Amino acid sequence: MENKTSTKENKSLFINVLAWIFIVIGGFATFISILQNITIHMMFSEETMNTSMSNTGQADHIPAFAKFMFNNFELIFLLFMFFSLAILISAIALLKRKNWARIFFIVVMSLGIIWNISGLAIQFTIFNSLPEVSGESIPASFQNMMLIMKTASVIMAIGLSILFGYIIKKLCSRQIRTEFV
Repeated sequence: MENKTSTKENKSLFINVLAWIFIVIGGFATFISILQNITIHMMFSEETMNTSMSNTGQADHIPAFAKFMFNNFELIFLLFMFFSLAILISAIALLKRKNWARIFFIVVMSLGIIWNISGLAIQFTIFNSLPEVSGESIPASFQNMMLIMKTASVIMAIGLSILFGYIIKKLCSRQIRTEFV
């Protein structure tokens, strides 16, 4: 009886809250991504999307990253579905104090930091390569809006990276590691 009590006392609130947040996020993301994949496979074909891309007349001005995403959108949505499912499964395992789930979350949070930083670089590359955005005849209100969007993106990426770094630090702490088997 004392072992069960001491085990319950050793479970941190941080892990419980983190696991439940990601169970909810992973559950919703998995459900939504399943619906997205069904919709995409029923409504769009790769051939139609490629034809649409070539008929725009702007294909030469679209950045390579945007072309890649447009040409592989089915694969991207499928990968997102599997990633969401992996988050859901590992969040449940984190709640059960499985060490592989703790390590998985450390890796995912690290990838999240890299994603935020590279996402900013990609965003600025795409914004700066669009002819409409990089031209001189843009109204001042549009330029101000773009500046606000870029600033908000930078603040959000920095904030999320700090949050992910904090989660990594907590998951690597000795106190948290002792809870996992």
